[in-house]
Amino acid sequence: MRTNAADGKTLFCDCETPLGTVRIEADSEGIRGLRFMEEGAKAAALRPESPLLEAARTQLQEYFAGERTEFDLPLSPRGTDFQKKVWAELVRIPYGETRSYQQIAAAVGNEKAARAVGMANHQNPVAIIVPCHRVIGKNGALTGYAGGPERKKALLALEAAAKKKN
Repeated sequence: MRTNAADGKTLFCDCETPLGTVRIEADSEGIRGLRFMEEGAKAAALRPESPLLEAARTQLQEYFAGERTEFDLPLSPRGTDFQKKVWAELVRIPYGETRSYQQIAAAVGNEKAARAVGMANHQNPVAIIVPCHRVIGKNGALTGYAGGPERKKALLALEAAAKKKN
């Protein structure tokens, strides 16, 4: 785990997962971001670890081991009120299940906002913890995922296998 206090307020660490390296960002309020890093991206400089980043790393490892179905971390993603409403709804999708963009739009109070939900989903700064990978097309297609379609498929397969095992 590597951390860096780049601006004095935001800490981050890089964490290896079975699907590649993720960068976890945190501020004084909570986890601010979790994104897959591009192949060959420059790793963070080594700094002392923060308890919040260590907890996030541990919970991610438990998730990928099929031992964790929910994350218990304070979150502080940056976004519009609508985006935050969508992200809050994504967290309500049960582990191992999916919802369509249209279902999320209805849940946030506007059935016709499926495209806007798709954009908010795509802009989710806290992948996996805010499970945007659980949102699919209404026809069941694995549409869009900022981490790439193969990762989305792998995350859904991981959850299905762990749910079946438990």
